[in-house]
Formats: sequence, C-alpha cells, structure tokens
Amino acid sequence: MDYFVIEGETKLEGRVEVRTAKNALLPCMAAALLTPEPVVFKAHAQLQDIAYMAGILRHLGATVEDEPGRPMVITAEEIPSPECPYDLVRKMRASAVTLGPLLARFGRARVALPGGCAIGARPLDQHLKGLGALGADIRIEHGYIEAEASKLRGAEVVFDMPTVGGTQNVLMASVMAEGKTTIRNAALEPEIADLASLLIKMGASIEGLDTGTLVVEGVPGLHGAEHACIPDRVEAGTFLIAAAITNGDVTVESANAGHLDALLVKLREMGAAIELVNGSIRLRATGELRAVDITTAPHPGFPTDLQAQFMALLTQARGAGVVKETVFENRFMHVPELMRMGADIRIDGNVSVVNGPTPLNGAETMASDLRASACLVLAALCAKGRSEVRRIYHLDRGYERLEERLNALGARISRVQT
Repeated sequence: MDYFVIEGETKLEGRVEVRTAKNALLPCMAAALLTPEPVVFKAHAQLQDIAYMAGILRHLGATVEDEPGRPMVITAEEIPSPECPYDLVRKMRASAVTLGPLLARFGRARVALPGGCAIGARPLDQHLKGLGALGADIRIEHGYIEAEASKLRGAEVVFDMPTVGGTQNVLMASVMAEGKTTIRNAALEPEIADLASLLIKMGASIEGLDTGTLVVEGVPGLHGAEHACIPDRVEAGTFLIAAAITNGDVTVESANAGHLDALLVKLREMGAAIELVNGSIRLRATGELRAVDITTAPHPGFPTDLQAQFMALLTQARGAGVVKETVFENRFMHVPELMRMGADIRIDGNVSVVNGPTPLNGAETMASDLRASACLVLAALCAKGRSEVRRIYHLDRGYERLEERLNALGARISRVQT
C-alpha cells in the first residue's frame, strides 16, 4: 500500500489540465456492450476504476484496447456468458451499470452485488424497479442479481428519487426495448447527458437531455461510435479548492464551469476571485477567506463528492461553516483525521460545524474513501510540517497521478512505495 509524504505550507501556482470524468466514462464503457461493433473513446484518464471496468468487460468476452496515450477501443462482438462475478464487481460500485446493457442485448444478466467506497448505503432498489417496469424478471440469490427478459418493452418508469446509476441502467436497457419508454425523476448529473450523447451516436433515439424526463424510442439495434467524455468536474473542483486552501493562483484547463456552478458560487462567497476564460477556470486567492454554509444535494446542488475537500477549506476560513450532508449518511469519516491535524469540527448527525481559521499541523492520517483521501491531501498542503496520507489506493481510483500534477503547481509530495 503506497502512501504520500507531504511537506506543507506550500502555495500552488500555475496551470493544470483536467482529465476525463471517470463517472462519465465508466457507464459509457458499459454501453459498449450494447453493440458488436467497436466503440472508441478518444481520450481517457488512466485510473484504477477504469482498469477495473476494463477487467469486467474482458471477463465477459469483450476486447479492450487500452494503451496509454491512445484511444480506448471496446469491441463486444461475442459475450459467451453475461455474468459479472463477485471477485471483479466487489472492487467498484459502478460495475452495477453492466446490468442494463447486458439485459438489453442478451435478454439475461447475472451481476454480483457491487462494492466500492464505504460511504453509506447505496441500494439498487430503484435500478431493479426500473428494469422490472420494462418487463425484466429479477431476483437476488446468493449475492447476485439475476435478470431475464425474453423481450424488454417500453414503459413509464418513475423513480422515487433521482438516482444516477438507476437512470443509467434503465436508459441503456430501454434503447432497444420495444416501443417508448419515459423515465421520470431522472438524475440531472452531467454524466447522464454524456451517456445519452454516446447512445445517440450509436443510433439510439433519446429526447429530454439535461431534464428530469427522458423519452426513449426503442430501436432494433445499435452500432459503433466515437466519443469523448466530459471533463471530470470533481477533479476540477478539487484543484480549485487546492488553490484556495494554499492561498494560491491556479488555472484549471479543459474544465466545464457550467458543471460546477454550486461550487463556484460558494468559492466566490468565501472571497476567492474566479475568472472563466476559454474553457478554463482560474482561482486567485485575494486574502482572508470567509466561512460559508453548504448542503450537499443531487445536481445541480453542491456535489457530495466535493464535500470532504470543501470541509478542509473551511478549516482555513474565518467563522463557523455548516456542512450538511444529505446524500450519504456515512460521509464524515474524514472528520476525525482532520481533527488530528488540529481542525475544530463538531458533528451532530448529518451536520458538521467547522470553526476557523485553525492552523493545521502535519500528522499521520488514514484515508477511508476516494474523496476523503483528496481532503487529507489538501489539508496537508496547508498544514505546518510533514504529513503522511495512507491508503492512497483510494485516491488512485479517481485521480490520475495527482501527486505529480500538484507538484507541478508547487506542492511537495512524495509517493512512498511499500
């Protein structure tokens, strides 16, 4: 298990380019199962989660050409058995989105209940409800979801609450279903529209992108396509917060500011200067930060995937900042680690109150999940002295060579291999 050694009190300056969003690419990779023809992804990040999904597709029988610096090509010409075993699925939550495309193309699927970060319960009931409405016979036995349908048929699917994975699964299952499918209360995350854009390139008929209602007219089959997924909004947000917490000046290139409205509003309220120029976002620290309150919510609300990083920033702002987590019930596991570094944080249920500014001191810390690991790295950048962040395998799931890219901005981070 590698770990980071970070020398703090650094100021980040310069330019950094955002990679492809893993949360967009993963369902798009699963969508390649819908056609026997090649699906080409022009650019993508080299991440552990991408490697996990590639492994799942290869196990199913697809070929995945994935050389660094070249487009990824996925060809699912023959799939001998539409089954995703637990040994592969346990590593990553997003593996559940193979269920919809396998069911759509082959009429059956057997997918192990997935794993991933331990940030709270993320049941698949809405996924299964939606697939059931399309005519699938679904049962859960021995830790596997088993689904069968001689022919999927269009239907009215109404989610109890917006669900990203559920929307993606039902969307992929419905593109070749007989008739019209209407998906109501669909998730609004940009990754949904990105998946729909790929499916349309493959021959699907989908209307209502970027709305809560998606209308799909089933087609007989899909063909290959080329696609470039959207930039990673969480990575872009992480770099912007890193600039703010170090009193720096960083331009984040190839970022979509429209995907980060909720964060940018809060950063401006805190006193940071934000400039949007030609697809880039520049954050320039202008002095003392002011505390603000945030409440996480599905898009277009404040992203839960930036909550931990933002909490690290609040430790350096004047006043009391209230953080309310409404998406996952167990996403404050980074708080005890921040407190070990000197943060003044009080937790009451799903609400944390951060009092600042508080000088942070270097310490040995342990990451509990992907975004918590990013939070601890950011805290260490502004802390006095030397810090260690362990379990950075979490970090490698969602950030490509983060230490190298931060070092190029002026950070002092060493990866220690054990």
